[in-house]
Amino acid sequence: MADGAKIVVDHASKLFLEGTVVAFRNIELNVRANEVLCVVGPSGCGKTTLLRCIGGLLTPSSGQILIDGEPTRSPREGVAIVFQHFGLMGWKTVVENVAFGLKIARLPRERVAEQVEHYIHLVGLNGFEKQYPYQLSGGMQQRVGLARALATDPEILLMDEPFASVDAQTRELLQEELLRLHERERKTMIFITHSIDEALVLGDHVAVMATRPGRIKEILTVGFARPRDPAAVRAEPRYTEMRNHIWEELRPSVVM
Repeated sequence: MADGAKIVVDHASKLFLEGTVVAFRNIELNVRANEVLCVVGPSGCGKTTLLRCIGGLLTPSSGQILIDGEPTRSPREGVAIVFQHFGLMGWKTVVENVAFGLKIARLPRERVAEQVEHYIHLVGLNGFEKQYPYQLSGGMQQRVGLARALATDPEILLMDEPFASVDAQTRELLQEELLRLHERERKTMIFITHSIDEALVLGDHVAVMATRPGRIKEILTVGFARPRDPAAVRAEPRYTEMRNHIWEELRPSVVM
């Protein structure tokens, strides 16, 4: 296990259809506690499959994934996943959606109410507690999904392109919100994205994936100071250099 690593992906591969389809091959990653690793790559490079393996929803075909030094073969306590398409229950209110995981964990009613109130406030949804998902914008729905994941107080937050389904302006606001949340909550995060900009704004490190087969081409240290202002990051000369470099790494894998 890498020294100090919270999550270790150790030469992991995932194959489907009796080995005829390779989602990703021989992936190595180390993520330290409280770090944000962004994984950027084209469609079909295995980003989502890798995240599902880290979250214990899938099992690698070879190699292993370790969390706190223990092999991960199934979903485990302390790991929460936020998906791209919100995954909210349309028949439940904001409060009921955020409370869902806490009730499954059979926490005392007072504790559930306390956690739900805290995280609804944290994501800026005060006043919308009794609304249903269809009454909310896409950005607000994604905030509910984020609050639901955070309410269980996970040590690790896995995010699968969570802002991809909202408009560009809302996406930037959600990025700012996530940066603020990370400063307050100090979670270990793996964030999957197609966006180079998003990866550089959010991440401490960026893993660049290529496809056919899915593999890590390079891992870059971002190095921008925290607390982090997205506008200030984009104004940095190194931001443009890194963005151009990552694009040149990705370009051969992008299919028109």
